[in-house]
Amino acid sequence: MDQLVSMRVFAAVADGRGFAAAARRLRLSAPTVTRAVAALEAHLGARLLHRTTRTVTVTEAGARYLAACKRLLGELADADAAAAGDHAEPRGTVAVSAPIHFGRLHVAPVLLAFMARYPAIAVRTRFTDRVVDLLDEELDLAVRIGDLSDSTLTAVRVGAERRMVCASPRYLRARGTPRQPRELSEHDAITFSAAPATAEWRFRGGVTVTPRPRMVVDTADMALAAAVAGLGVTRLLEYQVERDVAAGRLRVVLADAEPPPAPVHLVHRVGRHGAARVRALIDFALPRLRARRSGAAILGA
Repeated sequence: MDQLVSMRVFAAVADGRGFAAAARRLRLSAPTVTRAVAALEAHLGARLLHRTTRTVTVTEAGARYLAACKRLLGELADADAAAAGDHAEPRGTVAVSAPIHFGRLHVAPVLLAFMARYPAIAVRTRFTDRVVDLLDEELDLAVRIGDLSDSTLTAVRVGAERRMVCASPRYLRARGTPRQPRELSEHDAITFSAAPATAEWRFRGGVTVTPRPRMVVDTADMALAAAVAGLGVTRLLEYQVERDVAAGRLRVVLADAEPPPAPVHLVHRVGRHGAARVRALIDFALPRLRARRSGAAILGA
């Protein structure tokens, strides 16, 4: 069997965690799928999959090879699309990730307008507050907030977000308003499980404070609800709190001590920019995401 076909089969088996699932997805017989993987392993001289009666998982070598397969197959799909004229009319599926709150407020309206503009486009979203691996999770684009550590991605800056310490007026009346960052150690804090229990809050001038958690949450929505309910102080990004601050449900404290704003980037894998659907979404989304604070974005334009 052609090695490229075997690579596709192997990727399907690894993603589906089984030969039967891959056979159904690829519309091949189960013996054909089994032979394809065996031939690929023989060609490479390495075992790619752990097989048991219940599960199929990739080996260490298989994980490395799977990443390379997905990259090569993605680039081949881009080349096929370009040769077929996909650059003239975007079509196909675009997979996008963003933080949950940011995705709901700012990315979802852009995607809906993008789909209205291009009827041949389909969209798959993964809104999560964890940092996702674009290659492993087969994503085209992602919104990242904060400093970037992955040098294999191409990034375009779309803005910045203040890191704001907030509490409800009721809490501040009962416990007092902190005037300096060090006073936060006397307050109940609402922190995130994604950060270590001893994670520090950093402020201007190199000042750090270790908050005293009363509540540990895993989403910004829960932190907001807890803060509005008067359970303590929390630190969130500007887009997450701006509506509650404007409505008077939360008050910002220590604004003069805030660290530099966190950068917001739209990131994509090298090579994915060549696909018309990805390039079209980048061109469509950039001005709209950059204009989100001014209210000037006309999403349907």
